[in-house]
Amino acid sequence: MTEILAEKNNHNKYAPYWALTLFILCGTGIATISIDLGSFWKGYVLDMVAPAWNYILFRGLFTYKTNNIWTRFFTPLRTLIIFLVVCFLIEFAQYLNLYDATYDVYDLLAYLSILVPLFIFDVIQSKE
Repeated sequence: MTEILAEKNNHNKYAPYWALTLFILCGTGIATISIDLGSFWKGYVLDMVAPAWNYILFRGLFTYKTNNIWTRFFTPLRTLIIFLVVCFLIEFAQYLNLYDATYDVYDLLAYLSILVPLFIFDVIQSKE
């Protein structure tokens, strides 16, 4: 029981920082639509930040309400795997020309660039 309480207190301690990170990632992603800062900005930044902000949302890292079926299902590893599979399927669909989009192998690196470090921070925080 004390272990669960300690984990909850630790989560509550970091929740405001995750919320701020979520806000920054969402703001950056939305800014790619209206602000033109070059081809990297338009081509890769949204691919970097969208999976990352969704990871924070699905994991419930931004809130103190974490004891529910949703957050118990979306463990750090399960969430990472689901997001990587979805991102890679999106790129594979682009490769097969299933919809009007440009396939770019560097998008795969963009997906990983923030998602994997977030996963590592999440696991480290969970073990504290």
